[in-house]
Amino acid sequence: MQEIIGRKTERKELERLYESGRPEFLAVYGRRRVGKTFLIREHFSGRFAFYHTAISPADFQGKKKDLKREQLRAFCSSIQQFGGDWDTMPADWFEAFACLRTMLEQQSNTGRKVVFIDELPWMESGRSGFVSALEHFWNGWGAGQADLMLIVCGSAASWMNDKIINNTGGLYGRLTYEMHLSPFNLAECEQFYESRGISMDRYDQVQSYMVFGGIPYYLNYLRPENSLAENIDNLFFAKNGRLQKEFERLYGSLYSDSEKYMEIVRLLATKRSGFTRKEIADQTSIAYNGRLSKMLQSLEKSDFVVSYTYYGGSMRNVYYKLVDRISLFHLAFLDGKKPVCQGFWTKNIRTPELNTWRGLAFEEVCLLHEAQIKRALGFGAVDAVAAPWRSKAGTAQVDLLFDRSDRVVNLCEMKFVSDEFSVDKDYDAELRRKVERFTKDTNCKKSVHLSLVTTYGLVQNKYSSCFQSVMMMDDLFREG
Repeated sequence: MQEIIGRKTERKELERLYESGRPEFLAVYGRRRVGKTFLIREHFSGRFAFYHTAISPADFQGKKKDLKREQLRAFCSSIQQFGGDWDTMPADWFEAFACLRTMLEQQSNTGRKVVFIDELPWMESGRSGFVSALEHFWNGWGAGQADLMLIVCGSAASWMNDKIINNTGGLYGRLTYEMHLSPFNLAECEQFYESRGISMDRYDQVQSYMVFGGIPYYLNYLRPENSLAENIDNLFFAKNGRLQKEFERLYGSLYSDSEKYMEIVRLLATKRSGFTRKEIADQTSIAYNGRLSKMLQSLEKSDFVVSYTYYGGSMRNVYYKLVDRISLFHLAFLDGKKPVCQGFWTKNIRTPELNTWRGLAFEEVCLLHEAQIKRALGFGAVDAVAAPWRSKAGTAQVDLLFDRSDRVVNLCEMKFVSDEFSVDKDYDAELRRKVERFTKDTNCKKSVHLSLVTTYGLVQNKYSSCFQSVMMMDDLFREG
């Protein structure tokens, strides 16, 4: 069994379900590469009554019409590996699940039977009838087996949501638990590096997060003997770098119409604040209808995109913003750039282009660690609404503010620098204008505090008192 980093809450829930003494039906979903399979496989290592992983349609080399047959063959092969037997190839998924039921009934009744079916969406190819067969298996037999724990998993979050979690047919209300697995935060990434013998200070760990996000699959490629810059060059900018084509592979493995999804993602990458649904429709080839809504919902459930409204703005004006770090990195430095410049990162590490990118990326990393910022600024136990704000004239904006129930609003400034941050006369004047504009535009009656999130702290000078509170990079590494 390999060490499981983080996932404390999830593991506690898995063990609670395992010990419940009741039939349990659990759905696990989340972004591809986030570690769903690893968590279930390692947590229940040695305790599976059955474990199967579907065949990826993207990797299937045969004709599409033959995929159902190969999925059935692979499923039955897995049954054989766990002691089952079948004389002839099942004609459909109903017969295949009947084989699974027979195999499970033949196993000794000495403990919990954990059944894990991984990448469930891949198993429904065309009109395969897979979901109907799964419904029949659970409703007709599984739901009555007190020793059964059925776990289904999938990266296609929209499919999992529509077909399993929010199923309106035979599986309606049948799930006993759903688990959304999110990317690692900075603290969990640090634990991961330590477990792999990777020596990296927190300044570089934050930069690593700017590139790879909290996705364990990508972090696994980092080599301890190389610097962060060398690792980035080897993975993205070297000839045949392992992650050079990850953008296309990632979306291609999730969506049959991946070009449409990538069209949305490419558009979202062009503006940090994102776009409304109407703006997305106007600037892509996708019509402004229910299909676009479902596509955006799928991207959001997979942690590629977040939706938000501006503080003080209309709830109808929902913006969609790209937050997936690997997608943002690819689109900033690789997409459409042929040939890829070998050694690009090391050669340009101190250029204005990369410094500007790091400054913006740091703000986005901070937005993914709102809970840590709240605690570090001293109001972790206070109810607070986090949101961005933009002035009515569009001349001022705040990427992150906290509207607190104790009648304080914190406006956060985020600065990624290699030393202590210093406030000069011009920046002090800019901040004062921003506070004045915010107070006037929002008619704010609460106390407005300026808060600084930066790497190594604040230089004390005659302008530094503009910030009522300061937190440093280390505070972002607090446990979530």
